Parts: sequence; C-alpha cells; structure tokens
Amino acid sequence: MSKAVRARLRFLVCRVRAGRRDAGMVTSEYAMGIVAAVAFAVALYQVVTSGAVAAELQGIVKRALSART
Repeated sequence: MSKAVRARLRFLVCRVRAGRRDAGMVTSEYAMGIVAAVAFAVALYQVVTSGAVAAELQGIVKRALSART
C-alpha cells in the first residue's frame, strides 16, 4: 500500500472516531430506561405473586415431591 493511501485511510479513520464522541445515551434516556425496567419488574412481581400462579407452583412442587421412581 502506498504512503498516500495509508495517510488517507488514517485520516478517514480518525474522522470517523472523532464523529462518534457523542455516541451513547444521555441522562434522560438512562432515566427512561430505568423507569421502564422498574415498571416491568413490578408487573412481573405482581404476576408471580398472584394467587393463581402461587397455587400452580405449589401444585408442581407437591407433584414433584410425591413422585415415585
């Protein structure tokens, strides 16, 4: 590869790297992501701790413990 091509390639790579300095989330995007994650966790907790799911899990455990091999 000639020196001119290497120099041009190096220049282009540096330009691309310089343009990506702002790549990433800002504070408000982090906050919205955290709020969404917490909302999902609360909804999942409500489903798992509901009466129907708890009863089904207890039934599975009882069947597993009383199974004969």
